[in-house]
Amino acid sequence: MPRPLVRPLFVLLLFTAGCSVVYHKLDDPTGLPEANVRPGISVLLSDSIALVAGKRVGLLTNASGVDEHGRSDVKLLMTDKRATRSNVHLVELFSPEHGFATTLDRTGIASGIDSATGLVVISLYTNQTIPPPDTTLRAIDVFVVDLPDVGSRTWTYDGAVVYAMRAAARAHKPIVVLDRPNPITGSLVEGPMLDSALSNADDPAPGKPGLAWALYPIPLRHGMTMGELARFYNAELKIGADLHVVPAARWSREVWFDRTGLPFVAPSPSLQSFPAIMLYPGLVPFEATNLSVGRGTSEAFRRIGAPWMDPKRVIELLKDSPIRGVRFSPVDYTPVSPGDNKYAGQLVHGIRIEVTERSQLQTSRLAAGLLAAIHKAYPTDFRIDSTRFDRLFGSPSARRAILSGADPDAVIDSTYGPAYAFRQRVSKYLIY
Repeated sequence: MPRPLVRPLFVLLLFTAGCSVVYHKLDDPTGLPEANVRPGISVLLSDSIALVAGKRVGLLTNASGVDEHGRSDVKLLMTDKRATRSNVHLVELFSPEHGFATTLDRTGIASGIDSATGLVVISLYTNQTIPPPDTTLRAIDVFVVDLPDVGSRTWTYDGAVVYAMRAAARAHKPIVVLDRPNPITGSLVEGPMLDSALSNADDPAPGKPGLAWALYPIPLRHGMTMGELARFYNAELKIGADLHVVPAARWSREVWFDRTGLPFVAPSPSLQSFPAIMLYPGLVPFEATNLSVGRGTSEAFRRIGAPWMDPKRVIELLKDSPIRGVRFSPVDYTPVSPGDNKYAGQLVHGIRIEVTERSQLQTSRLAAGLLAAIHKAYPTDFRIDSTRFDRLFGSPSARRAILSGADPDAVIDSTYGPAYAFRQRVSKYLIY
């Protein structure tokens, strides 16, 4: 199909990075849809309290589990009058990757005690994301989850929810997912589907690590909320959990996070701003290369580079296939204690990515363009862990084609059909 006929499919989907991202005035959100959103925790307390009334509750969350006023789920479930009148008993806390405070960028996160409440915090991130131990579910009547999604298939919190649903099903406990908006909208779907040969939605097992960040063949940018993903995985993986999704109120699919009225809480130590989240799906595949994505700086996933890279050379090559919605410029930076252990204390020459028109930004096209240009400029210096890159980007054939010199735009164009079919397939799980 000729490319001019394929690209409008991206628009159709709207309806059914050394990179640093700066929010440019050309991307002024004035006039974009907005809403005063109430997240799932607020809706639970106002009209769905029966789901937890009189029950012992285990809560999987982190610092981002707050209401529209910035009050934590933990405090609300323990002290809000609606919760206390309904005899809600919060008895256990669970935390995903990055820990309960969302500050740790390492493996081996230990369980502990929450000093503010005295409740035990059970870590579900050892050397990988793990399910809640069956023994911990004996003390509760209902398992509640409030975790943010960032709109990318590569997010380990999605795996934590899948594993929790499976554990709850084994223990015959209901599970309640408190929903939140997809920060990069629920209307934009794009990028390669994850190759089924590279996915694994099963729980971690001896000799077979889990892949919480590569669960299932869905597009890189999936356009769903955490609650919708839970509905999808519960059915498609035949988990059979007694699942209840409490939706966010007043959110519609086209609304970006910064138009929701919700407070921004960093969902991980490396995603410290909304612009970083916008770029994350396009830059995360480069975690599987010898390029720095800015970890160890205040602008992780907003810059990409290496000590051996000349950013001007790469930027010039990027002009061969202009990428809509972004602008590139050189930037130097020095990572300090980076979580990926790349180039600590070394001067990195990188590229800054400026988001100019976010509705035009296709993160998979950004990834493909960067991959093509950097490989062309540095075929020897640039190194890739192919299996890991493919699990993040999604498609071995797409990677191979780009590295062999294929037009990165044409490669991404070929992914639209499967992405559109995915949106049609999951329509029955969508809430908004």
